[in-house]
Amino acid sequence: MVALLFLAAVFGIFTYALDRGYPLALAQTMAMNMLVVLEIFNLFFIRNIHSTSLTWAAVRGTKVVWTVVIAITAAQFAVTYLPPLQMILGTAPVPLADGVLIVGIGVAFFAILEIEKQIRLGLKG
Repeated sequence: MVALLFLAAVFGIFTYALDRGYPLALAQTMAMNMLVVLEIFNLFFIRNIHSTSLTWAAVRGTKVVWTVVIAITAAQFAVTYLPPLQMILGTAPVPLADGVLIVGIGVAFFAILEIEKQIRLGLKG
């Protein structure tokens, strides 16, 4: 199920960008950002696979997890918005509204996974 949600979100955002008439480089950048956002949310989901992820202790996580998330986010912003990296990697800056859409889809993805987990844990007893 997770793999299908990943594919639907990544290819969905790519298609959305092309349908809006965005250049191919921007559509590819948005798809890459969608994948990274989904992976970050999946990290928080999978860390607590046998209990809810919606507790303060789960959100706090560990220093290592937050260090990785911050490093990945900083690298993603660099690849997306720094002109030297854009030239090397062929990326394009993502408009703010589309960036918010990408993060919103990530939040919805996390919510779907967390609801499924709560149903699974409830049925398990």
